[in-house]
Amino acid sequence: MSQISETVTYHDPLKLWKNFTSLPDKNVDLISFFMKGALSLSLFASIIFFLYSAYSNQTPWLICPICDDNNSISTNVHHHHHHPSVDIHNPDKTNISHIVFGIGGSVKSWQERRYYSELWWKKNVTRGFVWLDEKPADTWPETSPPYQISEDTLSFKFTNTYGSRSAIRIARIVLESFKLGFDNVRWFVLGDDDTVFFVENLVEVLSIYDHNQMYYIGGNSESIEQDVIHSYTMAYGGGGIAISYPLVEQLVKLLDGCINRYADLYGSDERIGACMAEIGVPLTHELGFHQIDVRGDPYGLLAAHPVAPLISLHHLDALKPIFPAGDSLDSLRKLVGAYKMDPARTLQQSFCYALDSKWSISVSWGYTVQIYPVLLTAKELKTPLQTFSTWRSWSDGPFSFNTRPMSAEACERPVIFYLDHVDEVRPGETCSSYKRYLGETGGDCELPTYAPVLALQTVNVSSSKMDQEDWNLRSPYPTALQQLFPAAQWIDSVFRDPRSKQHFKELNNAIPHIRSYSTHFSGAI
Repeated sequence: MSQISETVTYHDPLKLWKNFTSLPDKNVDLISFFMKGALSLSLFASIIFFLYSAYSNQTPWLICPICDDNNSISTNVHHHHHHPSVDIHNPDKTNISHIVFGIGGSVKSWQERRYYSELWWKKNVTRGFVWLDEKPADTWPETSPPYQISEDTLSFKFTNTYGSRSAIRIARIVLESFKLGFDNVRWFVLGDDDTVFFVENLVEVLSIYDHNQMYYIGGNSESIEQDVIHSYTMAYGGGGIAISYPLVEQLVKLLDGCINRYADLYGSDERIGACMAEIGVPLTHELGFHQIDVRGDPYGLLAAHPVAPLISLHHLDALKPIFPAGDSLDSLRKLVGAYKMDPARTLQQSFCYALDSKWSISVSWGYTVQIYPVLLTAKELKTPLQTFSTWRSWSDGPFSFNTRPMSAEACERPVIFYLDHVDEVRPGETCSSYKRYLGETGGDCELPTYAPVLALQTVNVSSSKMDQEDWNLRSPYPTALQQLFPAAQWIDSVFRDPRSKQHFKELNNAIPHIRSYSTHFSGAI
């Protein structure tokens, strides 16, 4: 063997085959068997590797480049891009330090709108900037987010006949934020200077998604006319746009060229949405992002909030204040105060029935209580009252959700109570108090069935604080069930019909994974 080895190594490699063929037939068969096995395994492994490379999200095997000046991107939506400063071996949950905010503003508008950002901005906690069109002349408020001056955009094309060139500058905020080189970034979140973010809920929602993948998250307009004119497939900027780091890496490569290609579009969010279409990343809808493209009174919308964490509100300075006493800013401060007591539960709707009195009761926690002296179905109660009009034409619809009419007749309307205050009665439990507002009611109903309800001045709601983890969409039961059955527990406590109590007891026992929240009412006359 040593001679064969020496000969093969140093002189004639072909002699290996000659020596192989001179071996006994039995040995040849054995060696041939092993060689055929090795070749089969090699072929199988090659096929597996090809299929894995072509169809998995790990390797950009199939690339379709989009040329943008001298840059190119891959349309492979799901392959991994890791930010060098993020430890990929540390699976820690997304927190506020992983988010960079980009707020579109101007020197002219900031003095009036700064207070909206100051409601949610946390100095030395939240990261990012307000992006201005020029350097402010006055001293910058310490309570405001820090600012940056946007780059000049005069070289870009703009052919829209009814919009503003500022849309180009606002669209480039994500690019200019990226160029600043923040470390340990997982998400870029964009908003307007009149956007109010509910940061804890935002963080919780974003933590559900894999930040190493390409995600474009937000919501549509509430007014169908806006969606038709602009797009159903884009995130509306005033409601907030969340873009994962890997997607921003690709977006910044073509954004400037994309802005020129779509020079006829109206807004900054439209331009970003058009660029996302070129990359091939669809919009991921989250119901807690609110553009609030409505006119008039947003009460009905907020009183029947979707089963989703409240993430943002927008346009509130163009609407009737959400609370009847005070201006828009005072109203928001009141809502934010309740939010700080129980972020996850804020605006979450629960309802119950008092069968002996034939009452239907709906609570939007931290905002309002409605009492109807008649039994309404769950479908009716969760459908928003139309207290508003469309954004562009001030019409009665259509909207991107169902509505039910808010009658002008007092005997066809609920008796409404607004939040007065929230107290923490013991660790993990709150009592929120709601008072009836006596102004602008249009008169009270004189029917006998309304008298007991109208005699109430205060409704107190006690509840356990809702855990942010309850919004984790990976749980074995949908979020809707997790929110519904706390209401079932509450109904159980209010019903006077023993058969109804037994019915809900059986329901609760049937779904032991769902956490119960005790919720009770007391009326103060």
